[in-house]
Amino acid sequence: MINKVTAADARKNLSHIINKVAYGKESFVLTRRGQAIAALVSIDDLKLIQDIEERLDIEDAWKARNETGENTPWERLRLELNL
Repeated sequence: MINKVTAADARKNLSHIINKVAYGKESFVLTRRGQAIAALVSIDDLKLIQDIEERLDIEDAWKARNETGENTPWERLRLELNL
């Protein structure tokens, strides 16, 4: 379950919230004026999110590699992206 807390309340109770996240495995969404602005999650949850993102990136890379079509030279892509 994700708890919601205002940014102002989070500042007042930061050490308590950190303990709940780190040891109680709770997550918090920080809000400002009723809008979600950030999240506090345990390091284990963050690693899980990063692992999932990495797996999705790898799957996308394999799909792109197996696509048929013309390759785009780096110089052309760089110009199109203004890099």
